[in-house]
Amino acid sequence: MTRTALVVLPTLNEERRIGGLLDQLAQFPATMVPEILVADGRSTDRTRAIVAEHAGRDPRIRLVDNPRRVQAAGINAAVADARSDADTIVRMDAHAAYPDDFVACVLAAFAETGADMVAVRLDTRGETCLQRGIAAAMNSRIGTGGSAHRVGGFSGFVDHGHHAGMDRALFNRIGGYDPGFVANEDAEFDYRARAAGGRIWLDGTIAVGYFPRRTLGALFHQYRRYGIGRAGNFLKHRERLRLRQMLPPVMASGITGSILLAPFYPLLLAVPIGYAAMLVVAATGMALGLRDRCALAAGPAMAIMHMAWGLAFAVTVLRGWRPAQTSRPAAETMG
Repeated sequence: MTRTALVVLPTLNEERRIGGLLDQLAQFPATMVPEILVADGRSTDRTRAIVAEHAGRDPRIRLVDNPRRVQAAGINAAVADARSDADTIVRMDAHAAYPDDFVACVLAAFAETGADMVAVRLDTRGETCLQRGIAAAMNSRIGTGGSAHRVGGFSGFVDHGHHAGMDRALFNRIGGYDPGFVANEDAEFDYRARAAGGRIWLDGTIAVGYFPRRTLGALFHQYRRYGIGRAGNFLKHRERLRLRQMLPPVMASGITGSILLAPFYPLLLAVPIGYAAMLVVAATGMALGLRDRCALAAGPAMAIMHMAWGLAFAVTVLRGWRPAQTSRPAAETMG
């Protein structure tokens, strides 16, 4: 049976890229992509106006309001509001770059593997010097712990990956995303999907160009949300943590404790100094390997990623996770 795609685009202030992405999607025939829904978290820039302009030219395009401004809630709302009978949800993000045949490749992966979900590889790219440094950190095993969908080079069935395609019947059967998660909603969904018998295929041959945050402050807030989301998943399902997920909270807590106790036990400064030295060596190696001195920024980027994720995870576990109740912007999260 030939699959068809309901394309869902969660957005928040994406005027720079949403128009080009909608133009790209409009090239697909309606027999393959019968509906394109933009779940917008009440953008304050021209995003909604741009979507309206494209909708006037292509009736498949519609804007779905996402007042909660949380990605999970927006995708759920879009799927519930869909009018077509497409059997596959293809999730895309307006702040990423997709190959022209992305939707076709995702649908082909379903047909070739018999999977219930298809995940793809993230190829993190930078446009500014700092972004290139952050990208180097995100593409490295030291930065992200070796996530298969981050470092690439692998195709096969996995427990979790960056969402690209989901069987619509499975999505509805397990209740969609948990809107209480402002981040890590995909991993939480994957847990329930696997429990329901779903299989997730990571296609390493399909790469999505991801553009990271432009400032270290924004990177900190992003990884803080990731840490909270992963802790929420752990507390909700008691899923066993992998070593790469346990290291950041242990390391961040150890470094923080060493700094606080250093006035009484000066030798403890060896812990943060050793960690900083490791990052300097790693970032220097990345800069040499990539032949890009901007990759030196991977050092502070990795420190922020580790500390923000690790401390947020540890604090959330200690306090106990609470579902998101606010409308604070989170629709730009991608991970």
